[in-house]
Amino acid sequence: MSLAGKIALVAGATRGAGRGIAVELGAAGATVYVTGRTTHGQPSEYARPETIEQTAALVSAAGGTGIAVQVDHLVADQVKALVDRVRAEQGCLDVLVNNIWGGETLKEWNKPVWDHDLQNGLRLLTLAVNTHLITAHHALPLMIERPGGLLVEVTDGTAAYNATHYRINPFYDLAKVSVTRMAWAHAQDLAPHGATAVCITPGWLRSEMMLEAFGVGEANWRDATARVPHFAISETPRFVGRAVAALAADPDRARWNGQSLSSGGLAKVYGFTDLDGSRPDAWRYVEEVQDAGKPADTTDYR
Repeated sequence: MSLAGKIALVAGATRGAGRGIAVELGAAGATVYVTGRTTHGQPSEYARPETIEQTAALVSAAGGTGIAVQVDHLVADQVKALVDRVRAEQGCLDVLVNNIWGGETLKEWNKPVWDHDLQNGLRLLTLAVNTHLITAHHALPLMIERPGGLLVEVTDGTAAYNATHYRINPFYDLAKVSVTRMAWAHAQDLAPHGATAVCITPGWLRSEMMLEAFGVGEANWRDATARVPHFAISETPRFVGRAVAALAADPDRARWNGQSLSSGGLAKVYGFTDLDGSRPDAWRYVEEVQDAGKPADTTDYR
């Protein structure tokens, strides 16, 4: 599964799924531009310790070439300058991953629209949707200059699951469904140019913020299952990273054009595993075990 010579841009790669995707693209040999707002000298409002420089270093350590570029993807001029730089330095773009989010501190759980803070909700939508459109507007013209490009839109939940399940609140729900539809719409425009667009979701992600919320680290994450048993189905950010790398390396990737995919579902097709050698199928587990009110049991799900 080699991506040697391929150029990728992972927008929103400071931490979480974006970092995992960037590292796995690098592990396959790609040159990966990693963007985000947090640098060593300038944090975002998240006030988190992770930086894009750290992500770029991890990409290079994995075997690729990591290039960190500070970008606010709401600022069109910054995104245009980023793409102009990729064009000048590489002459092409093979993979674009839209993983921009930024809404973790803005969402309120189980709140109807009239109880949710309006400005926070609207800001969440702007960060989750407008950023993806701005980035696609500027980056896709470079990607389609030669056939074979891949656009990956990252969201939370498969299209099938989100179609029948209410996700947290109306703002969050709309944001995550919008990204799925966005991938489908881009697929219609990209297909005539020989390019592919998909939407992908990780499962229950053991991101830096999630591990911190549970008071554990990656080494002892299973300790959190004593408090939240269904956390047993969780996965590392590298698992969805391997899913994206597999898609990017698949010469027949166009078969997925416009589809909603998951890390667990693609693992069955491409045969990759998470770092521990397992294949967690989180969204099937969530529906068949967690939502069904059954005791936590990952047998046959990882």
